Amino acid sequence: MTTKQAINPAGMAKPMGPYVQVTWAPPGARMVFCSGAVAFGSDGSIVGVGDIVAQTRQTMENLKMALEAAGATFADVMKITNYVTDVTEYAKIAPVREEYLKEPYPASTMVEVKGLMFPELMIEIEAIALVHEAG
Repeated sequence: MTTKQAINPAGMAKPMGPYVQVTWAPPGARMVFCSGAVAFGSDGSIVGVGDIVAQTRQTMENLKMALEAAGATFADVMKITNYVTDVTEYAKIAPVREEYLKEPYPASTMVEVKGLMFPELMIEIEAIALVHEAG
């Protein structure tokens, strides 16, 4: 596992969720870029239509599988970007994110978008992780 460095600089407001203002990687880390994950089940159907909590959980599970395929975990995530169709749902999204993201938290951005690939999708999350090469 990568020992990422995380900091919330003095003078900046405390983060309002499971994230920090800045992360940086130690030498010898390999970058892993995960495309935006959405709430598709393994059969390709949308999980949790109309339910932001169910969609966030499925999205995080899909992102977890993507990270693991590259030899990474959520502990290796340096930056996470969340695209949501309704930012007022943050209070429902944050507790699910906290199930997956642990200290030291990654840097994070949440952006409200007009829509996603399918109108039933409510959230999409992409991540950048850093892992050490074996050996």
